[in-house]
Amino acid sequence: MIVATSRSSREPLRSVELPSRPLRPDELRVRVRAIGVNPVDWKMREGGPLGTAQRIIGPSGPLVVGIDFAGEVVEVGSAVEKPKLGDRVVGGTDFSRNQRGSYADEVIVRADQCAELPVSVSFDDAACLPVAGVTAWRWLEEAGIPSKPGARVLVLGGSGGVGLFALQLARSYGATVAAVCSARNVPLVTRLGATAIDYNAGDPFESAARLGPFDLVLNAMGSAVYPSSACRKLLTATGLLGLVVVRPADYPSLLLSRRTKTLLGKPTRAALEPLVAALAKGEIEAIIEAKFPLAQAEEAHVRSRAGKVVGKLLLVP
Repeated sequence: MIVATSRSSREPLRSVELPSRPLRPDELRVRVRAIGVNPVDWKMREGGPLGTAQRIIGPSGPLVVGIDFAGEVVEVGSAVEKPKLGDRVVGGTDFSRNQRGSYADEVIVRADQCAELPVSVSFDDAACLPVAGVTAWRWLEEAGIPSKPGARVLVLGGSGGVGLFALQLARSYGATVAAVCSARNVPLVTRLGATAIDYNAGDPFESAARLGPFDLVLNAMGSAVYPSSACRKLLTATGLLGLVVVRPADYPSLLLSRRTKTLLGKPTRAALEPLVAALAKGEIEAIIEAKFPLAQAEEAHVRSRAGKVVGKLLLVP
């Protein structure tokens, strides 16, 4: 069973049987045990730049959405040295490599898109990492937080998938972290090591200013919620504003300002290995709000679109 869509958000996701294909030498086949849900999954159904790119360079046929997966290797190509048959892995699919998405019983990916999992890391926890974890990790690397003693990080949208991983990773690097969230998520954000700022208890920018300035302001909510001009006022002289969500109004500042950037984590073995190690050591934890059977993927998308998910949603084949 594979969950696909007829390339329209107006029609619900549906389960279809699609034929498998032989592996190329550098590929492996993974039996999927858990799938992470990301906003990019349903945004691709709505068209826009991602949907257009997928139509042009992605695989033909029904659109199979999804990136994150964790599971077991059930077949390896002739040129693959690792992972090996039977290994537990986490990874991400890539439509630019002509691959179908991860909302499926099995996926075919290249070996360099997967990291091996120790038995101490569950499939569920691992499936939270590929997009959200890698995005958070890349932003902290981009801002030089791991090698910057006394760094300060502000996360806007601190209780979402990217935000929770960002604040935990930043704390593991020794940074001082503040995170903006709702009142109900203050205990969680505080437990994970950040100073929580309740966005309903006064102006969050005024509260943040008393804790800054920051080497990185990571805006996981977008400039429509937290304007970039206000975010930049919170930066140090060499600080970076990171936009996880980008809209057309952001293009001028992205083009003209070296201190405003955007990026989305692309799951690779090199990016996933340190995250898997951090999970195994207990330096970070995966926060899972809810799990759905794969056949109920449409319900998961409805919940994700509402924008109030704490941590991650998972699908289970």
